[in-house]
Amino acid sequence: MGMKPSDLLLVALGSCSCVDIVNILKKKRQDLVDLEVEVTGDQDADPPWAFNKIQILYTVRGRGLSEKAVTDAIRLSEDKYCSVKATLAKAVEIHSEIRIVEES
Repeated sequence: MGMKPSDLLLVALGSCSCVDIVNILKKKRQDLVDLEVEVTGDQDADPPWAFNKIQILYTVRGRGLSEKAVTDAIRLSEDKYCSVKATLAKAVEIHSEIRIVEES
């Protein structure tokens, strides 16, 4: 069995923002090694099982990353460029967390 359509909605949110973040960090000349996004959601107990809360955890790995550059890139994606986030945010509470990991 594959993914449920509701799971695909979370995947769309994560992938939409990741594309933006990678492009923005490249333009900011940040030495990005890896970007992981984990998107989870809480759904109503009854049909149609709508999401009522979505959590996003960004794990950004790189060398000498600027915390400001990473934070700015994520905020730009979430607030300006990601069409999936813009659509979902009208109906669902979305929280994000950022973890920056220094790579050697």
